[in-house]
Amino acid sequence: MAELTLDVARKILDAALAMGVEKKLKPLVITILDARGCVKVTAAQDGTSLMRAEIAHGKAYGALAMGMGSRALFQRAQEQAYFVSAVNALAQGRLVPVPGGVLIQGDDGLLGAVGVSGDTSDNDEVCAVAGIEAAGLKANAG
Repeated sequence: MAELTLDVARKILDAALAMGVEKKLKPLVITILDARGCVKVTAAQDGTSLMRAEIAHGKAYGALAMGMGSRALFQRAQEQAYFVSAVNALAQGRLVPVPGGVLIQGDDGLLGAVGVSGDTSDNDEVCAVAGIEAAGLKANAG
């Protein structure tokens, strides 16, 4: 399996932040995890509110843990609330099942996930996808 390098993670981060600036979004926190769930990079724009880093991490972590973008996880939470709640309990509350957690896929499979928090969930997701695509990789938002 290919590995998500720090250089690639930084490209994703820079492009995701640039999209937020271009769209004039509220300040964002972006977390990028590798396929093992280890943090490659986290950055917070000036003025982010409290807990944004934890939320961004939870979106990325949830996508990885469940093998689906957090938009799909959000849909599943609506359809099977007890299941997602039980899984979140097993994960010690680390899943945030709303859009903004996007899987990073390369030619050889899963590389990791991006989590974005700060604006609406839909806008967070747009930034994550833009970052992944700018790095020449495939985004799976669910």
